[in-house]
Parts: sequence; structure tokens; C-alpha cells
Amino acid sequence: MVKREGKLKPRAVMPVDLFGQTADYRALEPICKREGLKMLCDAAQGFGALLDGRRAGGIGDAASTSFFPAKPLGCYGDGGATFTNDDALAETLRSIRVHGQGSDKYENVRIGVNSRLDTIQAAILLEKLSVFPEEIEMREAVAQRYNDAFRASNRIVCTARDRGRSIDLGAIHDTGSRARQLQSELKAKGIPSAVYYPIPLSAQKGYKHFPSAPTPVSDKICKTVIALPMHPYLDTATQDRIIETVLGAV
Repeated sequence: MVKREGKLKPRAVMPVDLFGQTADYRALEPICKREGLKMLCDAAQGFGALLDGRRAGGIGDAASTSFFPAKPLGCYGDGGATFTNDDALAETLRSIRVHGQGSDKYENVRIGVNSRLDTIQAAILLEKLSVFPEEIEMREAVAQRYNDAFRASNRIVCTARDRGRSIDLGAIHDTGSRARQLQSELKAKGIPSAVYYPIPLSAQKGYKHFPSAPTPVSDKICKTVIALPMHPYLDTATQDRIIETVLGAV
């Protein structure tokens, strides 16, 4: 945002891929083009997803991903990457990546950070990248079994299938608003789960001084969403136990 004549004027849109599903770029891209807005995409949870022939990470003016172990493509620690087809922006990003470096490491032309990916993590990612397409298919198979099992329930809503998916998390919504109780019942059976995310961004204290429009959809979803175990190597017996517990609880 930039402030002009007492009003805030948006400069960029930052859509977020979530639960392995891309953001609604079909709707967002025409708006950004019409309003002259940059689109900076968070592809961390959608990395690998294919939407209309384009991969998440290759959409927008620039995109980022995380290589945290829980992401679709994860290393063994912390890591990440940014993507852009803009050569000038790529050069700026390389500078920011290494303390705002200029012509050499002793010249700092801007405020930067230390975001270099260490060699061990890079080596791990290269090996995991070789099996990544296969793992996406395996994740999709797990997600399909969840969807098939929960389809008949009038209380469980799975992630939609109308946008590209790489399936980062097996997210469901308990429309009866008993997600927290469901989480407790899963824990009692030794089944891990998580809530992504319990507080919407608009309600975070760090942003309380910034203007925000009402976010009723986010407020509602934060009370109903729960993520089930999801990874490429989740065997059918374990998944059946998860499904049985969820259906029994709701």
C-alpha cells in the first residue's frame, strides 16, 4: 500500500495457495491487470499444482515457496525459493538474498537479509525433486480416498477439485463447527491433526493498526477447518483408521 492524499492505494495482491490447492488465479489475474496491481504469489502449500497448464510458482509477477519439511517439496530443515520471469526483479532478489549485496560482498546497496540455502539442504532437495512428480500422484491418491470416504457425510467438506492441486494437507471442514472436539477425539486415538489457521490474518495483533475490511468467511473457516495426516506414503490401513475415527466422531 502507498498513501496518497490521505487514502491508501493498493500496489500489489498477495494470493496464497492453501492445503495443496492454488489460489483462484482465474478470478484474480483479470482484476490485477485491470487495476495495474502486481501479483506476488505464496506457492508454498501449492507447489507442484498445475492450473490451466501452469505450475504454481510460475504464476504472477513473482512467487515464493517454502522447503520446510512439511511442504509438498521439503528439505530437512529451513529453506525456500523465489521465482520470477522479470530479469530486473530477479537481480534485485539476488541482492536482497545476500545482505543487499551490490557489485561484491563488501558493497551493500540496499537493506537485505541472509537467505542463502546451504549446500546440504540443496543436495537433499535435488534428490527429492527427482521423485516429486511421483509423490504428487501418491498424494492425490490419498486425497481421493479421503474425498470418497467423506463424500456421503453431510458434515464434512473436503478441499475443492476445481483448481490445480498438489495436496499439501488433508484439510476438511466440519460444518457442524465441532472441529476442536473432533481434534480432541482424534488425539485420544493417537491420530495427529492440526488447525491451519486458528486466527485469521485480519485479527492478528501485529496488524491491528492497519485498515481491514470484515473477513466473515475467514472467521468462520478458522472455527471449522482441521487438517488430517497427509503425505505420499500414508498407507491404506492407517488412512482407514483415520477415516473411521472421523466418521465416528461426526
